[in-house]
Amino acid sequence: MHDGRDAAETLTAGLGRRRFLQAAAGVGAGAALTVGAAVPAAATSGGTTAAGRGGAGSFGGILQPGQGRIRGEHYLRSDVDDVLWGYVPSVHATAVTRVRSGRTITIDSVSHEGILEDQGRDPVAWFGERGVRRREVLDDAVAIAGGYDRTPRNFDTDGPHVITGPVHVEGAAPGDVLKIETLDVVPRVPYGVISSRHGKGALALTSSGAPAGITLDEVMPPVATDGRATGVPTEYGNVSVLAQIRGGKAVIGEGRSRVSFPLRYFFGTMGVAFSENTGLSAPEANSIPPTLGGGNIDISRLGAGSTFYLPVRAPGALFYVGDPHMAMGDGEVALTAMEGSLRGTFRLTVCKPGSGDAPSVAYSYPFAETADAWIPIGLSDPDGAVGGNGSDLDVAMRRAVVNALDFLEHDQGLDRAIAYAYLSAAADFAVSQVVDRTVGVHGLVRKADFRG
Repeated sequence: MHDGRDAAETLTAGLGRRRFLQAAAGVGAGAALTVGAAVPAAATSGGTTAAGRGGAGSFGGILQPGQGRIRGEHYLRSDVDDVLWGYVPSVHATAVTRVRSGRTITIDSVSHEGILEDQGRDPVAWFGERGVRRREVLDDAVAIAGGYDRTPRNFDTDGPHVITGPVHVEGAAPGDVLKIETLDVVPRVPYGVISSRHGKGALALTSSGAPAGITLDEVMPPVATDGRATGVPTEYGNVSVLAQIRGGKAVIGEGRSRVSFPLRYFFGTMGVAFSENTGLSAPEANSIPPTLGGGNIDISRLGAGSTFYLPVRAPGALFYVGDPHMAMGDGEVALTAMEGSLRGTFRLTVCKPGSGDAPSVAYSYPFAETADAWIPIGLSDPDGAVGGNGSDLDVAMRRAVVNALDFLEHDQGLDRAIAYAYLSAAADFAVSQVVDRTVGVHGLVRKADFRG
């Protein structure tokens, strides 16, 4: 556990405490089917690049643990002792570091892609087969893949995400709001991975066949490649597409199948402890479904320059981060975004009730904003996929609208009927994601509309 020292001192201590445990039994070689070009040689270690407000700059160099610029007053690595794999901390979790309210912390996050069971749980081998040199594979990813044995992992039921934290924010108490300002986000590697897996995603094959409304030949990955019956994840026929960072864009595919698209660095998972269960295996603590405590919220606008507000349920809030994304379309339909390890810098501030420092909605529900927009959020099952609404987008949509109405009425002073009319005429609502058991909708309310 770190004790809130500054970045340099924490880094020095961290170098001596990494544990490399023996690889978990049963980890095999092999990998999922991969489509896409190999990653070219990357720049040497040590550089960084500004991500901008929701956008992305050119890649600046491999960021191994402790290397390159560290902006925050505190620094947290993704060492084996400081992460949870597949689960988020409950309110009873022990913090791995502490910070004072209003201070900044830089966190190295690790992507789960390239280390999962269907990819052989050996990132050096998996990425190496795709043209990535050993020095371009992150040391902390290698350590987690080979050394994480805190709980047995079940590929078919556990969450995939590597979660770093939790961070105790001094002064935070149940009933408060934690204000999370994302100050900077930079890529640690020049590549990402986009995966689709059987039984998951918008076009998932179910145990009884195709979902309602689609036929078997429309399922992705194709039915003919479904090997789940083997019980061996590397035989499932899952599909992983390797993406390269080239300048400020991502590139996938080759020849006529080559396509490029903008990068947008952000963390799919930012949260505070929500579950009151003590066991890591409790369904509510799984890293997949988002909750009132945030978590796997998957809103692509929460990059550098954004602010995320979460209701606090545990002393110290217990902030955590993970699921780093390099790009994602609203919906995240294939299952994953362009997943890739990032370094993020955050300012964590405690907001007390009645202070006016946080939107009123945020004391009971996640809420976000950027420089240009307020972002009300709705979830189908805000208690973590245990409330019976499942993946009902109608529920998520209605909650996003109600949260927008409450904000406009109570914080902006609009008559509720006028607010409802305004939302219909001027606000946009988008599907955040449809792949995380609990689905999400978020609104975009332009701040400029309220400036006179």
